[in-house]
Amino acid sequence: MIETERLYLREWRNDDVAALHQICTDPRVMEFLGPLQTRAEVSSAIDRQRGYQHMYGHCYWAIERKSDERLLGFCGIQPEPPGTPIAGKPDVGWRLAHDVWGKGYALEAARAAIDWGFAQLHAEDALWAITVPANRRSWGLMERLGMQRRRDLDFDHPSVPSGDPLGPHIAYTIARSAWNGVHG
Repeated sequence: MIETERLYLREWRNDDVAALHQICTDPRVMEFLGPLQTRAEVSSAIDRQRGYQHMYGHCYWAIERKSDERLLGFCGIQPEPPGTPIAGKPDVGWRLAHDVWGKGYALEAARAAIDWGFAQLHAEDALWAITVPANRRSWGLMERLGMQRRRDLDFDHPSVPSGDPLGPHIAYTIARSAWNGVHG
């Protein structure tokens, strides 16, 4: 478990499915992420994260707020899928409930995930993040984290149908040396 001032980033539990399903059926949350998800899809996604945790020692962890033990969403690191220009690289990602946007939780969780990544993933010289160009909130957070846009790595995501407006993706990265300089 990773602990911050207000949050825990922790492994997934069976009772997280309902809360994450509520987040993943909010059109505001899913606007740039794809279609609203069924309960079965959310359960499968949690199982996939558990598999990453078992296989790699990390995943997109559940974000739990300390003050009330509420599941706010997820944040963590998982390998980027095949077919992308950063396939296999550690991707920092997050998704939070709409009602907690703008309160600094995503920044707090992402900083903790990046700190963990550079402390634990010794072979990695950089961490990555991706989003669609229209998702200004997401790439704005990447920039607040000190990440740099890599225009040379723009790509169409292989899991999104051709022609879908959510297909084009942009990539950001932060080098270990840059993170240490800012947060070390």
